[in-house]
Amino acid sequence: MNKRLEVDLELIRKYNRPGPRYTSYPPATQFRTEVPWDAVTQRILTANQTLRPLSLYFHIPFCESLCWFCGCTTVITTSRNQSAAYIDRLIQEMDLMQQWIRPDRPVVQVHLGGGTPTFCPPDQLVRLCEAMRQRFQIMPEAEMGVEVDPRRLTREHLRVLRSYGFNRLSLGVQDHHPVVQKAVHRIQPPELTRQTIEWARELGYQSVNIDLIYGLPYQTVDSFARTLEEILELRPERLVVFSYAHVPWMKPAQKILERTGLPSPEVKLQLLKLSIERLTQAGYVYIGMDHFALPEDELVQAQRNGTLQRNFQGYSTHGEADILAFGMSAISQVPDAYWQNQKELSAYQNRIDAGQPAYLRGYLLSDEDRLRRAVIMQIMCNLGVDYQRIEQDWGIRFSEHFARELEALRELEQDGLVRLQSDRLIVTDIGRLLVRVVAMTFDTYLAPTPTRRHAMTV
Repeated sequence: MNKRLEVDLELIRKYNRPGPRYTSYPPATQFRTEVPWDAVTQRILTANQTLRPLSLYFHIPFCESLCWFCGCTTVITTSRNQSAAYIDRLIQEMDLMQQWIRPDRPVVQVHLGGGTPTFCPPDQLVRLCEAMRQRFQIMPEAEMGVEVDPRRLTREHLRVLRSYGFNRLSLGVQDHHPVVQKAVHRIQPPELTRQTIEWARELGYQSVNIDLIYGLPYQTVDSFARTLEEILELRPERLVVFSYAHVPWMKPAQKILERTGLPSPEVKLQLLKLSIERLTQAGYVYIGMDHFALPEDELVQAQRNGTLQRNFQGYSTHGEADILAFGMSAISQVPDAYWQNQKELSAYQNRIDAGQPAYLRGYLLSDEDRLRRAVIMQIMCNLGVDYQRIEQDWGIRFSEHFARELEALRELEQDGLVRLQSDRLIVTDIGRLLVRVVAMTFDTYLAPTPTRRHAMTV
């Protein structure tokens, strides 16, 4: 769909409701501390009987200052000694996990997330990269991405990471307007963003992703339009335009933005409409939710081929890989289990220092969970469901097993979000904006709307 997409604001208003982002199914809200680690390791060992590929994730939580909109798990500090000690623990955690992971499994994807991984000086990143390559079989063609903060970045950071195979870069911009930046406590002049991208391209990084956020204080349609035009001049391969997720019950610092004043729902919808229409007009393909990519990008090709996947790292072309995640709060995944590490830095460090896995909570999937995950992921990634494919893979009759869900989709069909055919469900162009709402129809864990502890879908 390489064309300008027109946005119907009335439909957006009608279906804007709280809901999961479906980086997993069931969502992480269903993870439980009561699930024993021994039960999780049984599932890890089962997956380990094959040479299924691995995707490695390292959570590096440190930031020098807190962006008040942030919903990530962070540690605010200026101490590089603290990050050096944390790198030591990541290496210890890799060693601890070796007893459950075959050393010959191919690693096809690596991601350093945060926080800000480039908070760490280059020599600390060298230690981490050396340890990672000594313990895992990272494929020459592996996709290796890192999140960077242009405000704390040097060219040496990027050179070192590139020398260890990193080939993708993701950086937050959020908004270029100085008033907005001051209001959210993140001053980042456009020159820093431009310099970061120039360095990346000079050093041979294959892809750059830029994150923007709509729904922040003082944003207007005119000001955000200027930000979009300035970003389009940089021509990043991918763009993510997030809806600001206001979750002050989880992130108390966000209450500061309430005092500043958030845009009205109407302005927020106008910002969404502007973003989608302008980016698709500029030649970006709207993948779904908040993701855009140039037509030649691997994500676009995967969606066209029906092989796009979604996991805790967002949209991915490596959905066949098990995720092995390291660091505080990191979430791992094998076919029938999820598990999450301790969320607090001290608790994470104490577990590692005691020679124990950093396990906090987990989830063991039932056959019904796995079936529904397959359906939801087809909706989220490939914008539809092929009934015959599900029937062949799971031994059910789709129309009977999901009779209640198909009936519930009739209203969405009447409003033009989906088309229900005899052999498939198709998410329409306008339905891409509300793909989470379509997926929610198949979610048996979803609480009633007034009690949901999720951000709004738009």
